[in-house]
Amino acid sequence: MTNPPTPSVTFPKGFLWGAATASYQIEGAAREDGRGPSIWDTFSRTPGKVYAGHTGDVACDHYHRYRDDVAMMADLGLQAYRFSIAWPRIQPDGTGPVNPAGLDFYDRLVDELRGKGITPVVTLYHWDLPQSLEDRGGWTSRDTALAFADYAQAVHKRLGDRVETWTTLNEPWCSAYLGYAAGIHAPGVQDPESAFKAVHHLLLGHGLATRALRDAGVQTLGITLNPAAVSPADPESEADVAAAHLVDGLQNRIFFDPILRGSYPDDVLQHIRRFSDLSWLRTGDETIINQPIDVLGINFYSPTYVRSKPGIDGNPTAPGTEGIEFLPAAGPVTDMGWAIEPAALTRLLERIHRDYPGTPLMITENGAAYPTGPDETGDRVPDTDRVTYLDGHLRACHDAIARGVDLRGYFVWSLMDNYEWAEGYRKRFGVVYVDYHTQRRIPKDSARFYSQVIRNNGL
Repeated sequence: MTNPPTPSVTFPKGFLWGAATASYQIEGAAREDGRGPSIWDTFSRTPGKVYAGHTGDVACDHYHRYRDDVAMMADLGLQAYRFSIAWPRIQPDGTGPVNPAGLDFYDRLVDELRGKGITPVVTLYHWDLPQSLEDRGGWTSRDTALAFADYAQAVHKRLGDRVETWTTLNEPWCSAYLGYAAGIHAPGVQDPESAFKAVHHLLLGHGLATRALRDAGVQTLGITLNPAAVSPADPESEADVAAAHLVDGLQNRIFFDPILRGSYPDDVLQHIRRFSDLSWLRTGDETIINQPIDVLGINFYSPTYVRSKPGIDGNPTAPGTEGIEFLPAAGPVTDMGWAIEPAALTRLLERIHRDYPGTPLMITENGAAYPTGPDETGDRVPDTDRVTYLDGHLRACHDAIARGVDLRGYFVWSLMDNYEWAEGYRKRFGVVYVDYHTQRRIPKDSARFYSQVIRNNGL
């Protein structure tokens, strides 16, 4: 007996198809044209922090190969390209004079994209904070939020005539909790109070930058979050439901509520008081954070299931979760060990649409790491697992749209294999294979699949 054919789906007219990258993960040229050191330059050189001591010094050498990379994007039919600006290229010290050579690179990149008919989508911060700012307190300091707004204006002044869509931050959850609580990302701090300070100052920086960019005439502004699709292991268990609510507060509502509703949730503030007196939260801050946005970026990879388990240690990425177990994946996983459950993406999008109505959504990252490399011909990379992953999650997006969610576009993560943070170069998320020794790019089968999706505006 053969399986029935998978039904085809068509996305709404005007749905935006793109791919995403981040500056430190692909650019290389770490010491060229006046670029200053970032926290990831420092962290990657700290023994034991990054797999095999890998750094982003060269990465995919995109800084020198951007023209070929943009031509490859055009060949794949990408309509948009989401990339981030390296703050240390623009202001090597984090504040003060702007480095013209740093802006020149993004000037050239934007022109190259537009020349190929690809819409540039700028992310102003994807984790590579200037080390000089970290030395002065990093995101635990209010001054960094103020500096971020100045930096945003400097970038807009150069690129604003050709870039319409601006994103302030990528995944502040990672910057705050992985960087300042768990210490597994740069800058490697392990202090719950610092993590909560970082959450607030990241969001304050978002609000200040959004207000400044709006005043400068930007029409399309947003932020990218990585909300967790949190579910209790047993929906009938009051203890599991309470555990899921706490984790949802730390991973989701602490970001959604001030951005979209203008205030932190009371239960989350009460939780934070276990670690801090909240003296860094000033009157008026939540109003600044609550700037109108035009699009909310959603990054999604895997669901989260939790249950109450008294006596267990807390999760270091979620301060104060003692007695809560984050369950391991129960089914198939990616090379990162992350569970694969497309239906969780549909549930998450529906929840955001229901609880925070009125803001258009965009999938700004979705993808999977698999270790597949070239076949015996050396010219093809069969990655069936990634194709299956993408197919399932694209259908989950379509299901959400069919249920009324205002989802406007999808950016695959990632355009090409790159530096996967603390995992170095051993995890490959790209739809394009990169040979790091030769810098040769080989579009994988998943790239061909995605290219066909774009051509058909569906599956």
